[in-house]
Amino acid sequence: QVQLAESGGGSVQSGGSLKLSCVVSGLPFGDYCLGWFRQVPGMERELGAIAGIDDDSITYADSVKGRFTICKDNSRNARYLQINSLKPEDTAMYYCGAGSFLLTPWNRGLAPGQYNDWGQGTQVTVSS
Repeated sequence: QVQLAESGGGSVQSGGSLKLSCVVSGLPFGDYCLGWFRQVPGMERELGAIAGIDDDSITYADSVKGRFTICKDNSRNARYLQINSLKPEDTAMYYCGAGSFLLTPWNRGLAPGQYNDWGQGTQVTVSS
């Protein structure tokens, strides 16, 4: 059984930092794409960053480039999302999703429907 568990969210002031964790069980490390999405009520889930299978590529949405960084811990089968210079517009529920597709220039993992498994989410709230 595949399980993803996010943690690390919280309430911070603008300019602060957070490190979100996504621990994966039931999938071998390097056997899946791992995407970090965020969602606010009434809006669609939006991709922030994605690491391809075997970390062959890591890409970031334009809105988060330079502030979001994906890093990993092979021993824990975990991926982390380091978020710096937080802004109020970063306030959202953050989810990690695992998918078995390959990243290509024509398939950048933007669609939530491509992901087979999701965590429960962790809330990030940024105050000005």
